[in-house]
Amino acid sequence: MEGETILVVDDNKEIVYSISELLKYEGYQVVKAYDGMEALAALEKHPADLILLDVMMPKMNGLSALMKLREKHKIPVIILSAKTEESDKVSGLIMGADDYVEKPYNPSELMARVKAHLRRYRTWGGKAPEKAEDRIVNGGLVLDRKQRLAVVEGEDVRLTATEYKILELLMEHPGQVFSAEQIYENVWQDSASYAVENTVMVHIRHIREKIEIDSKKPRYVKVVWGIGYKMEKYD
Repeated sequence: MEGETILVVDDNKEIVYSISELLKYEGYQVVKAYDGMEALAALEKHPADLILLDVMMPKMNGLSALMKLREKHKIPVIILSAKTEESDKVSGLIMGADDYVEKPYNPSELMARVKAHLRRYRTWGGKAPEKAEDRIVNGGLVLDRKQRLAVVEGEDVRLTATEYKILELLMEHPGQVFSAEQIYENVWQDSASYAVENTVMVHIRHIREKIEIDSKKPRYVKVVWGIGYKMEKYD
């Protein structure tokens, strides 16, 4: 959809320029920032539909900015960083990032990720299909499709857009086992053309921390070793 706004945040002005030109060519509006503090300020003035966020920046790094923006915003965030250590990817995803792209990035892959997340975000922001049940109930876990949130034993639970879509997929098919690739393709609406196991695993872990009484002994979201994940069915 043309006209959507993307906030590009990186302390390297050449990278910001090159990404901005790429996005403008695809028809997107671009807002630029060069550190975490600028990004948060820019977001207040210019609401964005997606954020491309570098990690290593002065004044306020990307992960700190991500934590702050997640207090108020649910828009998709793609971490864009040269840091390739697994711990950095996991930290970004746990703090609420929706995806992680390593530098140097492939422009066509970056654009594919951007478009996939924007498609999912539009679905998130829209109304549930008319034929869909407003609520999915499984034991003490309820998915409220009108409010786009989970209710656990009567308590509302805040979910990111990605967490909500994963939980919705599993709750729509209780007992069915989904591989990480199947979850990725259904939720991200993109082909799993690269290693997605860790990305999905971190989101599942985050969901468990929010909906399970004991995330180490989950009652609802179960791992089927060597295959994938499923939603345990309860009456």
